[in-house]
Amino acid sequence: MRIVLAVDGSIASDRACELVTKLNLPADTEVRVVAVMTEGPAVGGIDWHADLPDAGAGPEGERAHLATALETATRTLTDAGRSHVDGVLLQGEPARAIIDEAVESKADLIVVGHRGRGAVASMLLGSTSTKVAEHAHCPVLVVREPNLTSALVAEDGSESSGGAVEVVATWPIFDLLPITVVSVADVALPVTMEVQLGLYEQVLKSYMESADLARAQTRTIATVAAERLTAAGRKAIVDVREGSPATTIVEAARAHAVDLVVMGTRGHTGLARLALGGTAHSVMLHAPCSVLVVRGQPVGPAEPQAVEKTAAV
Repeated sequence: MRIVLAVDGSIASDRACELVTKLNLPADTEVRVVAVMTEGPAVGGIDWHADLPDAGAGPEGERAHLATALETATRTLTDAGRSHVDGVLLQGEPARAIIDEAVESKADLIVVGHRGRGAVASMLLGSTSTKVAEHAHCPVLVVREPNLTSALVAEDGSESSGGAVEVVATWPIFDLLPITVVSVADVALPVTMEVQLGLYEQVLKSYMESADLARAQTRTIATVAAERLTAAGRKAIVDVREGSPATTIVEAARAHAVDLVVMGTRGHTGLARLALGGTAHSVMLHAPCSVLVVRGQPVGPAEPQAVEKTAAV
């Protein structure tokens, strides 16, 4: 297995590194630790380097700070028993540089922290983690806390969420973990229904029949996913809910007190849907735990840009 771990010296990236040390990974797993220097001192009119009080002023201060972060992370992973670890300092737009490095190294997983360092940089890395999750060719783990003792997988029967279930079924990091399969039926009654006089009861009856069908289909989808996980040796339970997908998944994560939500990037549309484009983004922002975003069918990234690399000291 090949992992790209992005660090920046923040508490969040330290947590991401700590989680990688704890994951049940194959002995031959290769971990490439990367840090990214921004292309220039100003992005969108904001001086990002001004948010580095602990690293000195200007690009050299940032370089020194990131070099230290790389050295610390690689040492932490090596001390934890990871035998195939290296580090590289990249330069460019952060999300693009991380994705391109993952493509070049044929990574199976990208790991990033949920937030970066400082008030301004936290917005930058928050944006970076979102961009990486949206555009990476492989699964992306956005880390909040350095623990993994239970997980929840969101399933709606789409190819993307099916990929998430398959990751949980086959990756060794999920061995022996209790897994909750959550499926959400979005069956809310429309706020307004413009119906001709005398047809309201017929329309309402049709809606209720559709809602009942959606509930049944949702339960079947969750049950099939749980059976797949059980066949793979996982201990899986089913939780079928109704409501807005993103809000409901976050509520389920809190209710089950899981350490990780696993979900696809895109889902079905229609009455029983998980619109996992906007849903995935919302869950990443609001979940109380880490989130692993999985693509059902890999989508090729944009043409790689030239990226400056410096091997970690």
